[in-house]
Order: sequence, then structure tokens, then C-alpha cells
Amino acid sequence: MRLFVFGLGYSAQVLARRLLAAGWTVSGTGSAGDVDFADRDAVRAALAGASHVLSSVPPARDGGDPVLDAYGADIARCGAEWIGYLSSTGVYGDARGAWVDESAPTGTGRRIARAEADAAWQALDSRVNVFRLPGIYGPGRNVFDRIAAGRAHRIDLPGQVFSRIHVDDIAGGVIASFGGPAGVYNLSDDLPASQNALVEEACRLSGQPLPPLQSLDEAGLSPMARGFYAENRRVANGRAKRLLGWRLRYPDYFAGLRALSASTSPTSASAAPDAAIGVQR
Repeated sequence: MRLFVFGLGYSAQVLARRLLAAGWTVSGTGSAGDVDFADRDAVRAALAGASHVLSSVPPARDGGDPVLDAYGADIARCGAEWIGYLSSTGVYGDARGAWVDESAPTGTGRRIARAEADAAWQALDSRVNVFRLPGIYGPGRNVFDRIAAGRAHRIDLPGQVFSRIHVDDIAGGVIASFGGPAGVYNLSDDLPASQNALVEEACRLSGQPLPPLQSLDEAGLSPMARGFYAENRRVANGRAKRLLGWRLRYPDYFAGLRALSASTSPTSASAAPDAAIGVQR
């Protein structure tokens, strides 16, 4: 079994290591990969030999999907049995705290380019699986890091909730889809919660003082961070559970944070995905 990945980033590296351990061959583009994205012959050769193809590359800032623009026709023609794309639950926009599933409208929020890329991947081929991901956390990328750096905030926005997913459960969801029907799947945990609740639990586990409760203006957040608080939704994950048999290793942030806290160092580079992955089995 051979996986080719466009963009061996944080989430894709976790998936790659699990597959390598199971005897797969993994190759890909990006700083952790072994193929130059601009080398068309090398990419086409990798696609020709791949049983599974995944893209984790986000859309361009000005719109358009770099992978589809450069290699969409090649992907559609390749003989892979499975094709996947890591998208975002940001495609749903603001639901005012309501639950959204895969049937909810998309393209109404701030992530217009992402919604367009999401739709383009669905239209590419019947083999395509689109995974819509909320906030991602795990070793080397978590709230403990922000607390240690003095960048954790508690924002006074009653009723504001977010969904999130541990990076290990993204890998688990993708692997579960290898034997299931192609389609669109939300991969999120079972407990949407406020960012404040996450920070408070992490402070409790780490013995750190709580950051002050502030307004958005008092917190001095960047425009990107303020945009994070502009949308409010709960993401339903039942479709992936029903159709793929997906089971969460970390069904809520309590379990995920406990596991990170119990590790030697939740923020250490050794706990995070490697800067360069050994891609050949």
C-alpha cells in the first residue's frame, strides 16, 4: 500500500507515521516530504504508483486550490483506490452555536476560498473523501504551549463554543475511511466547548494561574484571532461514526489534555511530528 501526500504537514505526518508502522510506503511533497511539488514528472510518477492520495494543502490566499490547479487532472486519471482532502469546518460559517452536520450549507462564512476548494475536490472524482476539521491540537500544538508562552486568553463571550479534534483522531478517521464509502465527513470530538473551558482545564492540570477574563478589545487579538471568535457552531460527527466505524481515542478535551499533560513534555519537539519524516518504509 502506497500513500502519496500533497503537503506533509502536522496532521499528515501523524497519519504517515501510523501507516509506515503498518508496513505502508509513504511519499509526499512539502518540507517533510521527498518530492518537489514543482517537479511535475516526479509528482506524476508518484501518483502513478500510489494506491492512496491525500492533499492537506490549503487554498491560496487569493483563491484557488494549488494542488487541483497543478495536478487535478493527473489525480483524476491516476489509478489510486482512495483520494482524500483535509478541509475545514470553517466552510459552515457562523451557526450561532447550533449544531451543523455535513448537510449544512457552506460558503457563507469567512472561509470562502476553503469552501470553494472543498466543493472542487468533491467534484473531482467519485473516489474523493473530504474531511472537515475543526481546531486541531496535539503534541507540539496545544493550549499548554500558549499558557507557557503567556498567549492563552479567556474571552468574555458567553455562549461562544468551538469544536476541536486531537491530531491522532484525524489519522484514525482517515484510516477508517479506507474501507468505507467515499463522501464528506466531519472529524470532530464529542464535546464542543468554549475556549475558556479548555484554558481553565489546562491551567488546572498544569497548576498555572488562570489568565484574566477579557473582552476582545482588551485581549488585543490579531485580526486572524478575532476572526476565530466571529463564528460560533457545534460540529456533529455522527456520519463518520455510522458509515466508517470511526471511534475516537480522545472523545473530549478532558481526555486529550490529560494525555498531553501525562506526556514527558506536551510542548517538546520530540513529542511533535518530525520536521522531516522518514517516508520510505
